[in-house]
Order: sequence, then C-alpha cells, then structure tokens
Amino acid sequence: MAYRKLVLGIGLTIGLLLTASSLALTQPAPRPDPMLNNGPPLWDANHDGVYTCDEWKSFMDGVFKSADRNHDGSLSPSEFETVKKAEPSLAEADFGYFDENQDGKISRKELVEKPSAFILRFDSNGDCRVTPDEIRAAATPRTDPRAPQERPRDRFH
Repeated sequence: MAYRKLVLGIGLTIGLLLTASSLALTQPAPRPDPMLNNGPPLWDANHDGVYTCDEWKSFMDGVFKSADRNHDGSLSPSEFETVKKAEPSLAEADFGYFDENQDGKISRKELVEKPSAFILRFDSNGDCRVTPDEIRAAATPRTDPRAPQERPRDRFH
C-alpha cells in the first residue's frame, strides 16, 4: 500500500511538472518595442551601442545636406522624401512635424534640432545618451504587479 502511494505521488508530481512546462512553452514571447522593430538605429557614429543627441544631430545634418538638392538651405516637400528614406525610423515622418514655423519649407535648424523620438523614448535619466541598459529596461515588459502601470487617461493630463 505504501509503495502504491509512493508511485502515485511520483506520478502526480511528474504530471504536474510536465503540465507546467508545457504551459510555459505556450506562453507568447514578449513583443519587442515597436521602435526596435528595424534593429538599432543607423546613426551610432562610433558604433559603441550608445546613442547620443550629438550623434543624432550629426546624422540629421548629413541627411539635410543630401536632401537639399538645390542647395537653397531649406527642404521642400519633394526634397523631404529623401529624409524619409535615410533611416527606417524616419519612413513615416511628417513634413509638418519638422516645419515648425509652417512656412512650407524645412530649414536646417528645424530638421537638425528636432529631438530624436528614439532618445525621447529610451533616455530614462535625461542625459541625452541612450545606453543598452536603458533600451533593455524600457523594452522589457513590467511583470511586477506593484509596478506603476500607465493608464490611457494619464497621457492626456
């Protein structure tokens, strides 16, 4: 009788372990942050994995130079199409977002001085540098139920 209970207990334990492991395998993998869907940004000039505001501005200055085909110091809507092709994160960029004074053209300053959405998203300590640790921390879903959760209504206040 004791032997039968031992075998039954071992069988139940193995069954529970197998069930738990199969449930763990069927859990969906955490989805990556949409800003990382195209891989790391291209504008890390020194390839150290740290993205800085200075690197962003330098990159955007080069983009401006290549897009300003008529060399008049501003970008027309048609020239802006070159900007959208320069980096995957700019593919959906809106002309009006960069044209701050709404004069129908984008000056070098308007383009180069506009903050990077990537830095705004991942620079958790505000030092104008995004480190691999900051990217990992921001891209990792919060699983701690005590962690503050963003509520949609909080974004509008």
